[in-house]
Amino acid sequence: MLPRLLADILVPPSERIISYYECVVQAFTTHMFATASHTVLMIMAFDRYVAICNPLRYTTIMNNRMVIKLTVSAWGVTFVLVAVLLGLTIRLSRCRRMVSNPFCDNASLFKLSCESVLINNIYGLGYTVVILGSSIGSTILTYLKITIACLTSKNRALNSRALQTCSTHLTLYLIMILSGLSSITLHRFPELSEQRKWASISFM
Repeated sequence: MLPRLLADILVPPSERIISYYECVVQAFTTHMFATASHTVLMIMAFDRYVAICNPLRYTTIMNNRMVIKLTVSAWGVTFVLVAVLLGLTIRLSRCRRMVSNPFCDNASLFKLSCESVLINNIYGLGYTVVILGSSIGSTILTYLKITIACLTSKNRALNSRALQTCSTHLTLYLIMILSGLSSITLHRFPELSEQRKWASISFM
């Protein structure tokens, strides 16, 4: 997606052309990236929690088998959710040709259709609620437990290590959540398409 986006910046808008199949592949990889970012960051939050709150049991809990299970789950769930999301969109006929987004995503694709996209909207909303709800919920829960562990330990070394370990993860997570929510929200307001483009690019 990024090489194509950078190449499109160098050509005038009238020459920015992408085939439907390329657009579908780009939407698939974009949604895989976005969803996997959430599932992988959930696993990282769990890893931070175990490392800080159960340091003596870390190697027992986060053994190779557990890491493989969590990784396969993160990517497997992502693949299934995205495949269904785009499967619902590909079935639609197309009557428009203009994608008003810097790159192809599911919403850009189903906006090319003149058919009813009610099912797409319902599934897309459910998909977003499940991913964001589980992502935000698990991150808040793990960071709450980490905060409680730091406050009750009175160990400066532990608190310092916890802050160092968690600050980059939390910063990245907040940037991703804010730009992602902005992009999703701005898709509902066609008059704010320029702002949506900036939010989409900052998420990526």
